[in-house]
Amino acid sequence: MKVFRKTKYKRRVGRGSVLLIASLLITSAMLRIGAGLDIAVAGGTSPEKIQTVEPTASKQQKHGQDRAEMGRLLAALQEREARLDEREQKIDARTKALAVASEEIEGRLQALEETEARLRETLALADGAAEGDLARLTTVYESMKPKDAAALFQTMEPDFAAGFLGRMRPEFAAAIMAGLPPDVAYSISAILAGRNASVPKS
Repeated sequence: MKVFRKTKYKRRVGRGSVLLIASLLITSAMLRIGAGLDIAVAGGTSPEKIQTVEPTASKQQKHGQDRAEMGRLLAALQEREARLDEREQKIDARTKALAVASEEIEGRLQALEETEARLRETLALADGAAEGDLARLTTVYESMKPKDAAALFQTMEPDFAAGFLGRMRPEFAAAIMAGLPPDVAYSISAILAGRNASVPKS
């Protein structure tokens, strides 16, 4: 009987120790869970959101990377826009320079046209004056005696003399030619014939 009681007592003591250890473990686990809940509540996070803390941090990190990428893209676009603005300014400067050069060229062309017009007027006046002088000289030679005119024409160059004789009336030219030496008269006649040969025939 004594042996049985001792054995039964030992079993009760062993069971009590196991229950005590189990109770301590359960109590410790509950304390840890309670401490976690207190921290979550103190931070404004509900127990349901405790497991979502880590994914939220990952999203924030990804959002930060997206913002950095957007910043790089924005900087690249601003740099490209600056280059385009600089190129546009250069094109505008060249366009203005070309416009100024074009205006200057047009002004010079207009000045040249005006100068050419004045030169034509001057040449026309000179031609008219020369023609008038030739007509007056021709009249003077026609009014001279044929013998005196022949002596004068004999001293002229054949081309020059032929020019005046060609402007005279035929009777006066013939009288002067008759008073010239044969070789001089022949030279003048050849020049006059050559000029008339170049005239188109009808």
